[in-house]
Amino acid sequence: MKFSFFKETTPSLIGVDISSVSIKMVELSDDGRGGYKLEGYATQPLPKGAMVDGNVADLEKLIEVMKLAWKLLGSREKRVALALPTAAVISKKVQMSAGLREEDMEAQVEAEANQYIPFSLDEVNIDFQILGPAANNPDEVEVLIAASRKEKIEDRVAVAEGAGLKAMIMDVESYATEAAYTLVANQLPNAGREQTVMIADIGAAMMHVNVLHDNKSIYTREQSFGGGQLTQEIQSRFGLSPEEAEMAKRKGGLPDSYDSEVLQPFIQSVAMEVARAMQFFTSSTQYNRVDHIVLAGGCSAIAALDIAVQSLTKVNTVVANPFNSMTINTKLKQQQAITDAPAMLIACGLAMRGGLPL
Repeated sequence: MKFSFFKETTPSLIGVDISSVSIKMVELSDDGRGGYKLEGYATQPLPKGAMVDGNVADLEKLIEVMKLAWKLLGSREKRVALALPTAAVISKKVQMSAGLREEDMEAQVEAEANQYIPFSLDEVNIDFQILGPAANNPDEVEVLIAASRKEKIEDRVAVAEGAGLKAMIMDVESYATEAAYTLVANQLPNAGREQTVMIADIGAAMMHVNVLHDNKSIYTREQSFGGGQLTQEIQSRFGLSPEEAEMAKRKGGLPDSYDSEVLQPFIQSVAMEVARAMQFFTSSTQYNRVDHIVLAGGCSAIAALDIAVQSLTKVNTVVANPFNSMTINTKLKQQQAITDAPAMLIACGLAMRGGLPL
């Protein structure tokens, strides 16, 4: 089965984000006014060890959770868009002659890929997309090549198919984040145009950083840090199981000392990690500042986290709400949707691959 990382839009799809701790689904439709309607979304936690370092470790458990998530979503749609972790995909920009026929370009892409992919080409899926004219030569075009090992793609497809769903698109998490960023750019002055915006998507185990300049991605990085550290601290401090700690983190009910002794130090740790990510970016690129920070991922729902990040970095900070400009299905709890929205950024980006042209 060949998968395209850059496939054009297809009819409505469910965006499925498989992280280390949960499966998240989002279904969007055309609202009839050139925008999106949120039909539904769902989150189901994964048992420990089902996903390890972005790889499928327990296929059967993942299939069970995928079935539960889809049932919770309450959709009839079975076609899904999935994503690979950014670290599982090798991508490279190259320049090629603008006049090449498609088959000649494919041959050149394979030749280019052969030079930088450390695996045999029959073990990988390769795709490419023409980004536009090369900046320094009008006779050439800039081409983005993406490649990943087939087994990583096949594992995710097996999860979807085991749950009775049909995998239509395999995207890359960083590309899905970029697509979903178009939904949150309107939360920024001038919709982020001509500015440098850092998206910090803080998951359970990893913080994914994607920096855009003038709404185009210029830098990605992953830092080993996430909300799982808060869960572990709650476990050890209050003698709870991982499930109880996760529930208490979301629903409350912890002793009074939790806020000052556990939560506030964690918030400061997050702010320091974001500041560190910003420093990495400015010291390793030609860009010497960040104009805005957009927080996403489950952690960003923590009250006043954006204030702590803004206070430490001195950079305008907002919490991503990809549902912000959407019509929301009246069956959904509106307030809950706003709380959950930051964690749905990647799933939204994937759902956008169907229905409307990007």
